[in-house]
Amino acid sequence: MKWYELTIHTTEQSIEMISNFLHEMGAGGVTIEESGTLNKERDTSFGQWYETPLNDIPEGQAIIQGYFPEGTDLEEITEAVKPRIDELREFGIDPGNYTISHKLVDEEDWANNWKQYFKPIRVSETLTIKPTWEAYEPSPEEKIIELDPGMAFGTGTHPTTYLCLQTLESVVRGGEEVIDVGTGSGILAIGAIKLGAKRVLALDLDPVAVSSATDNVKLNGLEEDIDIRLSDLLGVLRQDGADSAVGVTVPVDLVVANILAEIIMLFIDDVYEALKPGGLYIASGIYKDKEQVVEQGLLQAGFTIEEKRREEDWCAIIARKPQVSG
Repeated sequence: MKWYELTIHTTEQSIEMISNFLHEMGAGGVTIEESGTLNKERDTSFGQWYETPLNDIPEGQAIIQGYFPEGTDLEEITEAVKPRIDELREFGIDPGNYTISHKLVDEEDWANNWKQYFKPIRVSETLTIKPTWEAYEPSPEEKIIELDPGMAFGTGTHPTTYLCLQTLESVVRGGEEVIDVGTGSGILAIGAIKLGAKRVLALDLDPVAVSSATDNVKLNGLEEDIDIRLSDLLGVLRQDGADSAVGVTVPVDLVVANILAEIIMLFIDDVYEALKPGGLYIASGIYKDKEQVVEQGLLQAGFTIEEKRREEDWCAIIARKPQVSG
């Protein structure tokens, strides 16, 4: 079978939104390649190693490729995606001087070739992400996250995922009830349970994400510990009888959201309400130019800022709901 490969050269900060656009337009898969220039420092603090060579994509730039079945009208897709990319500037996301092109390729050229570059990778003191197709013998202290992200999701090596997993490791003490907003492949929900959380409610508004997360939860044998729901942000909590239906008791101990800053700003008050007094909110996916805006939004909602963590141009903020609301 042949597929059309639609290639968009753009900026790293617009990756998530443009990827979503392509999925919404019917892409059978999306691949992302970010900058790997020689002056880009690669994190090896946990012994991780990199199979892919450094590329010549300029710093801050990225290449996004969406795959559409042969017979798709690519001109129509291109004309539909252009105004949506241009509109990102209104939300403070700069797609740069992006370009769009397309060509016809064989399925084997993209569907499985990417797997050769996804190897077991240590992402924190104890957590290691392991693709299902790779043999790996963990050390006694390692906690393994089995992952098959498919073509629609990342392999857990994006800086924001590192930040979230490392932050979860530092705050989970055991027995917490957690909500993971925008779960994607389910990697953070799985990581939370591996670190000792009691229960996780994993939410995503994309049915493909819900399916992917469900598969990965099963791969890790955690079906009894993680409840995956289709939901627009925390909308599922507003349904009648939600507390008994979603597997966690609201308010919860911890909320984590690894999504764009613009989306984080939309539901800060909802997160505040969903947390116990003293509960923590890990907000990640925040590009450096949005850090202050998100921080101010958290403070205005009543949170206190416990800590900020950074990886490359991305930031994660750990915020706490005060013990006594007021």
